[in-house]
Amino acid sequence: MEGQFVLDASVTMAWCFEDEASAYADAVLDSLTHAKAVVPAVWPLEVGNVLAVAQRRGRIDQAGSVRFVTLLMQLPIMVEPETPQRVFGEILALAREHDLSSYDASYLDLAMRAGIPLATQDKGLQQAVARAGVALYMR
Repeated sequence: MEGQFVLDASVTMAWCFEDEASAYADAVLDSLTHAKAVVPAVWPLEVGNVLAVAQRRGRIDQAGSVRFVTLLMQLPIMVEPETPQRVFGEILALAREHDLSSYDASYLDLAMRAGIPLATQDKGLQQAVARAGVALYMR
């Protein structure tokens, strides 16, 4: 493995939906052949929520959702647990400081603590990454 990076839901879901696909997201996916992604505990809930909403809206069927989750489970993605104390303390403070959702702040916090780059397509999170001195993951 070449290294680690934090993976956010904006990149992850671009792998699922053609209208969200990008060269950046494809390059991040390709990098998982030689690197490992780390995600905060909120990531599986975020991904699951997007899939559930997409299915209700007819954007994906259940079989497609199951195929996508099966793909994700085969990738080198490690979920980092988080304590409520950190969520209500450092992560909430980071969300306030950078005008982020607590979900997005959890990705930034993990990248800061681990000292590794963050892969995101979210413009607000990209700006916060730059302000916080965290590297944006570039393949």
